[in-house]
Amino acid sequence: MSDISMLQSSLQAGIRSRSMGVKLLVVCGLGLLMTIPALFVGGLVDDRTKLAADVIREISGHVGGQQTFLGPTLAIPYTFPLQTESYVAKHGIYLVFPSRASGVIKTVTEERRRSLFKVPVFRADLKLDATFDLTGVPAAVPPGAELDWSRAEIVVGVSDARGALADAVLTTGGKSSTLVPAAIAENISTGGDQGQHLKLILFGAKADGIASPNKQFNVSTALQFSGAQRIAMLAYGKTTHLSIQGDWRSPGFDGGFLPTSRTVSTNGFSAEWSVPFIARAVRAEGTSDSINGIDATALGVSFIEVADPYQSVNRSLKYVLLFLGLLFLSYFIFEVTTGKRVHPAQYVLVGTVQIIFYLLLLSLAERIGFDLGFLVAGAATVILLSANAQWVFRSRTQGIRALAIFTSLYGLIYMMLRLEDNALLVGAIASFAAVAGVMYFTRFIDWYSSLPVSGVSEVGAGPVASNNMG
Repeated sequence: MSDISMLQSSLQAGIRSRSMGVKLLVVCGLGLLMTIPALFVGGLVDDRTKLAADVIREISGHVGGQQTFLGPTLAIPYTFPLQTESYVAKHGIYLVFPSRASGVIKTVTEERRRSLFKVPVFRADLKLDATFDLTGVPAAVPPGAELDWSRAEIVVGVSDARGALADAVLTTGGKSSTLVPAAIAENISTGGDQGQHLKLILFGAKADGIASPNKQFNVSTALQFSGAQRIAMLAYGKTTHLSIQGDWRSPGFDGGFLPTSRTVSTNGFSAEWSVPFIARAVRAEGTSDSINGIDATALGVSFIEVADPYQSVNRSLKYVLLFLGLLFLSYFIFEVTTGKRVHPAQYVLVGTVQIIFYLLLLSLAERIGFDLGFLVAGAATVILLSANAQWVFRSRTQGIRALAIFTSLYGLIYMMLRLEDNALLVGAIASFAAVAGVMYFTRFIDWYSSLPVSGVSEVGAGPVASNNMG
């Protein structure tokens, strides 16, 4: 029995010999160690994000996906009666863009749901007008090529024809005709210098008797299409004007040009683009394989979610080290100022609660949105952490103190997530203030002094002067 007593005394002496400075280093090491489980939570967020993307692709495939349109364009087939060394191809398509283009698009949106996931789907009515002036056409025909005006067509292009809700109608000279798959080409691929290609399915109507050299005429097309997430129109005229209206409350304007004017309200949005010829930077006419860069002129609207839950949770995970650090520092200050020892295992439990907070946040954000999910998960976590502080330090005062501190901490993190551009600045200031606070509240501590055991100060121990914390 004496040997066992000596062993226990030796262990207690070893514990007492540990300084508060060593304990702080241990706490910091535990904070770094607890970031490892956060990586697994991040992997879970990535898996849910991929699952959501799969659902979006599945639903989008049924309604047409992201749609891009090319307005009325004159397409004339050409051939080389005599083969030349410069042109191995025996035929091709010569494109002539209208001198003026004007488009009006009206969209109505709804959210399609699949389990926990939702996708913004739209129905669009498009009226695309074009004014052609064929004076001087062709000006860029390949040497030795001959245009076949008798087979010329007025074509429009769409990225996914599965979204068609009605037959497309073309009107010119007071006569209307239904657009059908283009006879001269089923599709056209346009690409820029980056090698990215946009493939459009072509629908056309015969231009025989309408289009001829030096002639001028107007064309109007009416289309009805569905799609998902984004709608865009290429700047198909030498000068292009586009107006888009819709009922989506949080549109994103993208593409090669931003709107010249836009209005966004709770009732929807409206936007207008005006693209002059010199800004368009695409040739007014030429062979289909020589027209480069028109895909970069897309005038687009994306139907986006204001707060994507997966993106928001992923952003919150980036601050996990700051979160855990401030949490552990708070408990360490409680430990130092109260003289009550906290075992490293208890720090691990506190860190585990914080990791579970992210799981709660992810599962709730999928169902009730990120803001409300953060409120519920954060409130539950703060209450548990505050109750734990009361249990560990056996003091209701410390529990109330922890409640105030942890509520402020979670409020800070939420504010950082919502500030976006200023999040780094706020996080840096908060971290600086937290370290400054630790320095202030521990300014009278002898870091070489040993920690008390079971809340009882040891004889000969260095000062842990709670009366000087002031």
